[in-house]
Amino acid sequence: MIELRTPTEIDEMRAAGRFVADVLTELKSRAAVGVNLLKLDAIAHEMIRARGAESCYIDYHPSFGASPFGKVLCTSVNDAVLHGLPHDYVLRDGDLVSLDFAASVDGWVADSAVSVIVGTPRPEDLRVIETTERALDAGIAAARVGSRVGDISAAIGQVAAEAGYSVNTDFGGHGVGRTMHGDPHVANNGRPNRGLPLRAGLVIAIEPWFLESTDKIVTDPDGWTLRSADGSRGAHSEHTVAITEDGPIVLTARARG
Repeated sequence: MIELRTPTEIDEMRAAGRFVADVLTELKSRAAVGVNLLKLDAIAHEMIRARGAESCYIDYHPSFGASPFGKVLCTSVNDAVLHGLPHDYVLRDGDLVSLDFAASVDGWVADSAVSVIVGTPRPEDLRVIETTERALDAGIAAARVGSRVGDISAAIGQVAAEAGYSVNTDFGGHGVGRTMHGDPHVANNGRPNRGLPLRAGLVIAIEPWFLESTDKIVTDPDGWTLRSADGSRGAHSEHTVAITEDGPIVLTARARG
């Protein structure tokens, strides 16, 4: 079911967006050589407790998950790109880590992701991160009243194609509101002028993710972590966006850098 939010409700969602942005900003600053993924999850967990928020992940158990997720943060490292289950792994020089976080504040959910390089960067890693960020910007720019979901998907896919990346459409963006995942699905590739018309009040997570040399993924034995089928690295960028008569509002906006 497609749900539209009133301007008042969108204003109420801003608190969740700010909190999610603040958590990712803190985690990005704390991701460093020698830091354990479990420590990053613990930092996010403590920030949830301090804010009086609720995790969207810890009890999350969709059909594609082997069990309830059990953590509050997704940490996908190197050839892992989505749903990375935090485990006892210490970050090393040159690791590419994607941090995906969603939480509920006062009953409203926001969802966002950022990819960072720990220590010495590889040019190809910088490129795939930068491409997901440009694709996210393009998708947001297309999220306007009178357009269609396919316009967002096509804008993302065009950035990927121009950079030479193929696109997996199994997982993508989605509606956000009282729960983390809802309709509509927002694929990371598609045809313009197709799909659901975009109306004021629609709130969606837009989340391009690309792998360096494949669009095929495999699932780890943990039943959650998704990796590239060929071992190539990937990146993931995401924002929660409200569509309004005055244009898109990025509820999870954070300073870049």
